[in-house]
Amino acid sequence: MDAIFLQILNGLDKGGAYALIALGLTLVFGTLGVVNFAHGALFMMGAFCVVTLQKVLTIAKRVKDPSVTFFDAYKEQPYLEIWFGDTGRAIIDYVVPISILLAIPIMLIVGVAMERGLIRYFYKRAHADQILVTFGLAIVLQEIIKSFFGANPIPVSAPHVVAGSAAIGSLVGLGDAVVYPWWRLIYLLFSGVVIFGVFAFLQYTTYGMVVRAGMADRETVGLLGINIQRRFTIVFGLATVVAGLAGVMYTPVLPPDYHMGMEFLVLSFVVVVVGGMGSLGGAVTAGFLLGVLQSFSSMTEVKAIIPGIDQIIIYLVAVVILLVRPRGLMGRKGVMES
Repeated sequence: MDAIFLQILNGLDKGGAYALIALGLTLVFGTLGVVNFAHGALFMMGAFCVVTLQKVLTIAKRVKDPSVTFFDAYKEQPYLEIWFGDTGRAIIDYVVPISILLAIPIMLIVGVAMERGLIRYFYKRAHADQILVTFGLAIVLQEIIKSFFGANPIPVSAPHVVAGSAAIGSLVGLGDAVVYPWWRLIYLLFSGVVIFGVFAFLQYTTYGMVVRAGMADRETVGLLGINIQRRFTIVFGLATVVAGLAGVMYTPVLPPDYHMGMEFLVLSFVVVVVGGMGSLGGAVTAGFLLGVLQSFSSMTEVKAIIPGIDQIIIYLVAVVILLVRPRGLMGRKGVMES
């Protein structure tokens, strides 16, 4: 039971990342009809917002080390620590949550610029054209990040107060021996909050209701005098922010590197297809479902029976579901059908 419970948590944690990226993908496809293969690169850019802020906050000065008394020794000390002492150290320590404040405006600007500068020219083009141009954009963004930050992963630490593990076993009657990293629990909670926020925005706000109406019938909404295209641009920016925030919060779990976005994009696109193209609920459901399945397939006992199953389980499940339900779990009729 301990192992099963931990694998469920692992799967929900990983599924949270899949669900957030897939949610943005589906939001863009549902509103604009665009298959955005650059969405994984936006996840990566969010992660590198943290890396950039961390580098800025840790700009250091070479100072004498007072702990060495026998000879002169020097160490690198961040200016923030020199100027603000414990407050400066706390700011550096909380670089990940602080990066959220940096990532939101940056990702919103990137999203709006991408939609206005490139995506809008491909609304009425074939999906193959959209995939090619956005995939090319993803490669360009990857190479830009690689040129500035290098090819090696860059470690980012969670705040020290949540750097350890929580004894969650005692909360569910499994004993104190069952522990789980605090930051992964925080990421899972964060994913749920963001997903709930997006659904609430679309479901209960006037702005969201107009967007949903435009998704169903763009021409009719336009005839009512509503600039639905401007609203769709904002929604594209919102989807970009969601992907960026997913990347920001995932940095303590997976050290950022320039190709991390592509790895998550492929899996998340499978999640979108399994959930049903254009279905927000399907994307979220499939994200968590496939995350849990991948987690269980990575268990040593399972891999001993079927070696390498953890690498292909998502694709096997996708094949089976699409054979039984060609539109995915919650797909709508006519979406991606010729």
